[in-house]
Amino acid sequence: MDNAQDKLKLQFGLVGKAISYSFSRRYFADKFNNENLSHSYVNFDLQSIDELKNIIKETRNLKGLNVTIPYKEQVISLLDDINEEAQKIGAVNTIQITKDKKLIGFNTDYYGFKNSLEPHLKSHHKKALILGTGGASKAIAYAFNQLNIAYDFVSRSQKEGVTYLYADITDKIISEYTIIVNCTPMGTFPKVEECPNLPYAALTKNHILYDLIYNPEQTKFLNHGFRKGATTINGLEMLRLQAEKSWEIWHKV
Repeated sequence: MDNAQDKLKLQFGLVGKAISYSFSRRYFADKFNNENLSHSYVNFDLQSIDELKNIIKETRNLKGLNVTIPYKEQVISLLDDINEEAQKIGAVNTIQITKDKKLIGFNTDYYGFKNSLEPHLKSHHKKALILGTGGASKAIAYAFNQLNIAYDFVSRSQKEGVTYLYADITDKIISEYTIIVNCTPMGTFPKVEECPNLPYAALTKNHILYDLIYNPEQTKFLNHGFRKGATTINGLEMLRLQAEKSWEIWHKV
C-alpha cells in the first residue's frame, strides 16, 4: 500500500468501559459508508485509562477519539492540551490527535445537549435538576449556564457541589424544577427496570424530562414523564450532534 492511499484510511474510536452497546461505532460506520470514506471507527474497551497510552502508540493513523463513561474526567491527566471550554467543564469527550501524536481535549457533550434541548424550552423552564455528578453532568451544567437556566445537582451521597440527596426530593421541589436531566446510567439496557428514585407523581405537562440514555429509546425515567404529559427527550439527538461536532474537530488536524 502506498503512502497516499494509507493516509486516506484514518482510524477513529471510542474510549470507555463495557461499551459494546455504543452508538458511536455504528454512527460513524454508517457515516463513512455514506460518504465513501475508507476510515474505520473501533471501540477501545479499557479496564484502566492508563491503557490509552499504548493504544495511541500502537494504532496506525489514529486521528481522533471519543471518550465515554467512566473516563471523561480521568483522561484529562493524559492530555497534552485542553481547549478552554473543556477546561471550564472539567471533562473531555473528544480527543484530537495531531500529526506529532499530541492529544488535545475537547468537550462536545455540552454542544449536543444545548442544541437538542433548546427547541423545547419555554418561558417557565427556569430551573433544572441534574441527576448525577460525573463527567457528563458537568457538560450539562455548562450548557445550562449558557442558557441562563439555574440548576442544582442531585446525588446518592453528599459531596461538594451537591444540593440534594435523592431522599431530599419532595413534590414541592419537583414542582419548582421544571427540567430534570438524568446523567446517571440507571435504566440503560439491559437494566431497563431501574430509574432514579424521585416522586414522579408530582410531574406535570410543564416539565421536561431529559435522559442522556438512548438504549432503550424510552427509559423508565422518561416513561414516568410521558404518563404525566411531560416533554420527554432521550440522548440520541445529543449524541448525533456531539458526534458531528467531534468530526468537525478531527478535520482540523
